[in-house]
Amino acid sequence: MIIEQAKKVLAIEAKAIENLIPRINGQFAAAIDMILSCTGRVVVTGMGKSGHIGKKIAATLASTGTPAFFLHPAEGIHGDLGMVTADDVVLALSNSGETAEVVSIFPAIKRIGASIVVMSGCGESTMAKNADIFLDVAVEQEACPLGLAPTASTTAALAMGDALAVALLSERKFTPEDFAVFHPGGALGRRLLLTVENIMHAGEENPLVTLDKTVKEALFVITAKGLGVTNVVDGQGYLVGIITDGDIRRGLEHGHEFLDKKVDSLMTKTPRTITSNKLAAQALRIMEKNHPRPITVLPVVDEQNRAIGIIHLTDLLRQGVV
Repeated sequence: MIIEQAKKVLAIEAKAIENLIPRINGQFAAAIDMILSCTGRVVVTGMGKSGHIGKKIAATLASTGTPAFFLHPAEGIHGDLGMVTADDVVLALSNSGETAEVVSIFPAIKRIGASIVVMSGCGESTMAKNADIFLDVAVEQEACPLGLAPTASTTAALAMGDALAVALLSERKFTPEDFAVFHPGGALGRRLLLTVENIMHAGEENPLVTLDKTVKEALFVITAKGLGVTNVVDGQGYLVGIITDGDIRRGLEHGHEFLDKKVDSLMTKTPRTITSNKLAAQALRIMEKNHPRPITVLPVVDEQNRAIGIIHLTDLLRQGVV
């Protein structure tokens, strides 16, 4: 019984969202145009459960390139309407379209001169009739068996809000780099903002040997720098290869005579590389997708292919990129 009830809830809410698809019409396009041409912000308002959905919509808009904030209607009638300007677009949510607290701030919003978009389940409501644009989010039934708790209706409103935000994001040509600016904290921010330059081993930490050195000398550099690898460069500092501690271990399986040979006898030529301005997350992708097997280090080169550093998988782990 419990399982069937839960499945029924999901089926009802899924249908509520599916029924919105034909309503992505001229009114929706007009709302997008209105918000895009808005020189102010999107002011989202709603009461009760619609207010909670409104807060999420405002947050999604703000984080995807559309300046927005939530205005509590009860606070609005006690002074917070001063945050609304004639350059703003007000997005008002109410399933019935008759929520008293929201209806009561409409006259003031109109006097201020802000445009109004109403998202409601009733096109004949007071809010819909006083809106510049009406977005229909009506549902056939709530998922609540009592027909009382807002369930399918709030899901539909939330989905329509996401549709607005993503359509606006697309029209604004919003990029991952733009997204990163608004999400500097946590793992998401690290993946989108942290560059190779921020975490690579450069300068004295950059392991380097020249082509005239022996494998034994390369081993000393690898040991001293503690990264399990050294870049191999020519006389002008251009990268020509790398030697890893794994290369040396495999060589020792056949004796130690090779240690006195020049590094070019053992090095990996034309290794995978990355430049310092690339995202650290891109370095991780290169490491993971290397064929025939993943790798753990990448030489960092400049535009002229000079070896300027090394980035190691453990660096990415420490920074939370992985």
